Amino acid sequence: MDFQLNEEQLFLRQTVREFAERELAPKAKAVDENARIPQSTWQRMGEAGLMGLPFAEQYGGAEADSISAALAVEEIARCCGSTALSYAAHVGLGSAPIAMFGTEAQKQTFLRPAAEGKYLGAFGLTEPHAGSDAGSTRTTAHREGNEWVINGAKMWITNAADAGHVIVTAVTDKNRGKRGISAIIVPRNTAGVEFGKPEHKMGLRGSSTYAINFDNVRVPAENLLGEEGGGFVQFLKVLDGGRISIGAMAIGLGVAAMEAATAYARERRAFGQAIGAYQSISNMLADMATELEASRLLILRAAWLKDNGKPFTNEAAMAKLYASEASERACRNAIQIFGGYGYSAEYPVERLYRDTRLLTIGEGTSEILRLVISRHMLGNLD
Repeated sequence: MDFQLNEEQLFLRQTVREFAERELAPKAKAVDENARIPQSTWQRMGEAGLMGLPFAEQYGGAEADSISAALAVEEIARCCGSTALSYAAHVGLGSAPIAMFGTEAQKQTFLRPAAEGKYLGAFGLTEPHAGSDAGSTRTTAHREGNEWVINGAKMWITNAADAGHVIVTAVTDKNRGKRGISAIIVPRNTAGVEFGKPEHKMGLRGSSTYAINFDNVRVPAENLLGEEGGGFVQFLKVLDGGRISIGAMAIGLGVAAMEAATAYARERRAFGQAIGAYQSISNMLADMATELEASRLLILRAAWLKDNGKPFTNEAAMAKLYASEASERACRNAIQIFGGYGYSAEYPVERLYRDTRLLTIGEGTSEILRLVISRHMLGNLD
């Protein structure tokens, strides 16, 4: 077994780390406080070739493998969680479905500008009543001539009002259950699309999240993504890849908390010595390092399976489950090591804890992921 990253992967990780430390880390506190990522950030990320990292060069991408994409998300999250979430949603949800299932015309019209960093992409799946039960989609789309007419509502959609397009899941045949769900690309400024106010959230505040209402929204028939009725299978495949990305994001946030806590444990003195000399503190740091390294190996294994065309649904679920919960423990213990200072916005660990808290919910809750894993183990018990 080879656990070494190749030269291209090492180079990309170092390049993204230097970019993130230079461009993202200095702005992270302001991004959180102002609840906004500067447009200049996306422009610079586009210029650096990051916005289309895993996509083919002919569509404006860099053709990086899934391992490299995961490493990039980790490094971005280590410096700014809000930017990492919007970036992961743009690449993995708003753009990847078009690369995976789109026609040549759709790739040129929608994937290319997204990959070149001209705009963000978004993916409209979650609905107010459904949450984790994505198969209970109520948004509908019916065909009228050469158009799809969409009606319904979505909730918790990252990047939505800032995106150049939103990929929307909708019921196109109510008699076929999950096999009647399709995905349709809705361009920016389409009439009848209304966005709610940005959600005021506990963490990841710079990454804007919106409700969307569709009122007789008309889009060309050729905006159907893949086959009619293929939406449910499509978004399951998309979410598998997204879980690798969110797991990598969790590692980045956890590593940032661990690094801050380690530095503080060296500097802070109590009862005549550095607090890191006390076993209660050093044990927390050791647990952080061990769990985050284990998380990284799970993420890289899932990414390797994906790159090699092997099944990775179960491995992605395991990786995202473990990494998100390990990150939450790391950020929680970092606050504990900082003591009262950790509870203050003066230090970054307070923000890191708020940011990582979402990651056991988004892209499959911990409860749903445990269900995915156990079903893989047990099979169909009906």
